[in-house]
Amino acid sequence: MKPYEEWQKLVEAERQQAEHDAFWSAYFEKETEAYRAILTENTGKLAGTEAELSDRFGMSTAEFAGFLDGVNTSLKKEVNLEKLGVDTALKLDIDFEKLYFNMHKAKANWLYTLKEWEPILSEEKRKEIAKAYRQSNIFVRETRIGRNDPCPCGSGKKYKACCGKNA
Repeated sequence: MKPYEEWQKLVEAERQQAEHDAFWSAYFEKETEAYRAILTENTGKLAGTEAELSDRFGMSTAEFAGFLDGVNTSLKKEVNLEKLGVDTALKLDIDFEKLYFNMHKAKANWLYTLKEWEPILSEEKRKEIAKAYRQSNIFVRETRIGRNDPCPCGSGKKYKACCGKNA
């Protein structure tokens, strides 16, 4: 079985609430340590086979596939997780700004508050990215169509007599 399939089975396995919480707690601890190591290196580049990298970060190959699933959208070139095997050679190039944004998006405050970010992104840059994330969630309503305005469908009728009739 491929590592990503194994990861999906681990995630989807039915457990009691306590087992579920323990599983995720253990995974998030490993994930945090992996990010600490990556941020400390400050290169954003990882190379090796899936098995070598999972060993390096103290994860099973399935857990590392889960880690890759989380970091994948922050890579300069995404990995096809479905084709990933334990002997697949990987060259990962992490975009740190994208990663910081995506950590906010995932609401992973235990990751985006790591002190290891300080030498990578200035406090000003981190605030700018956090602000960009918050602004990306703001819904802006387009201009409202008035009852007596021409209908946007192009019929030439007033909105109230056309598409707005049943609204």
